[in-house]
Amino acid sequence: MSKAYLNYAAKRLVQAIVVILLAYVFTFVVVSILPGDPITNVLNNPQNGFTPDEIKEIIAAQGLDKPIPVQLWTSFSGFVTGDLGLSMRTNRPVSTLIAEVLPSTLVLASAGLVVALLLSAVIAYGTQLLPKRLGQGLLRGFPSLFLSVPNFVIGLVLIHLFGFQLGVFRVIEPDSFWATLFAAIALGIPISAQIAEVLIANLDHESGLEYAAVALGRGLGQMRLFAKHLLKPSSLPVITVIALTIGELLGGSLITETVFGRTGLGSLVQRSVSTQDLPVLQAVVSLAAVVFVIVNLIADLTYPLLDPRVKLLGAPERRPTTADEGSAGISKAVTLCPSPPPPLPRMSRRSAG
Repeated sequence: MSKAYLNYAAKRLVQAIVVILLAYVFTFVVVSILPGDPITNVLNNPQNGFTPDEIKEIIAAQGLDKPIPVQLWTSFSGFVTGDLGLSMRTNRPVSTLIAEVLPSTLVLASAGLVVALLLSAVIAYGTQLLPKRLGQGLLRGFPSLFLSVPNFVIGLVLIHLFGFQLGVFRVIEPDSFWATLFAAIALGIPISAQIAEVLIANLDHESGLEYAAVALGRGLGQMRLFAKHLLKPSSLPVITVIALTIGELLGGSLITETVFGRTGLGSLVQRSVSTQDLPVLQAVVSLAAVVFVIVNLIADLTYPLLDPRVKLLGAPERRPTTADEGSAGISKAVTLCPSPPPPLPRMSRRSAG
């Protein structure tokens, strides 16, 4: 790896750490520090049934009786080491609660991303292969349609059609293969819209270049042209789009889990909101921010490796070598030397005499 890339990677890593720190501090301030903080309101609410002795024990266990800088440092150091605190409702470690439901959410999010990538690739390839009436009109309108329909509406339609009407999967078995597949479809359809739009735009640009016309003129098929020459340069901006849609993917997975009745982070967040279990909510929000920042960091570090045309910011300029100076001197000499005058026309002897 070059020194410029290592400098670029170090800067991006420092920026990612700063963003994670600011996100955690912001979440901590909203939950714990603002006047009338939610934790105190929850403990003092008579409907929750906490006795004064229990309130004192919870405040001491959560460290709420300590100064705010100490609370922030204790909370952040525990977050870094994996200690996310105790749930106010179950008195169990928050890390244990998240670890029990995280695999289901990861499976759904990964399957939804695969569905989004396949669907966007099919739509983008169809716009290049099919006739203009279908490719230019019908398929190019799909991303706008997908983006305008929320994923919970798609999920309810799929449950009604394939769950109740056709009986492809049982609603009471949300973790089965077919239920997971249709949940992934409901999650991946809106996300595929943004990926398809970027991929179609880049395919249109690449297919209009001269090398694509030359390849078609030499008899290369449309499918081979798409797979070998158009897909790779057109897919590079998709990496950035995928990284930016990770937040939407996580948020959509929470809603989709609730619609399909899956046990995951969505159900955990729903229970935490209904019971006002704020340590769990703070941990989930902070973890989501960390995942989003890490995925975008990986995309930023991968992009220059895949596309050498990307110019790294802060890269040192290349000093001219001796060969460059020699070629520059030759070109300068050629430019400064005047061109020889045109030859005079020969005069005949008759005109000379």
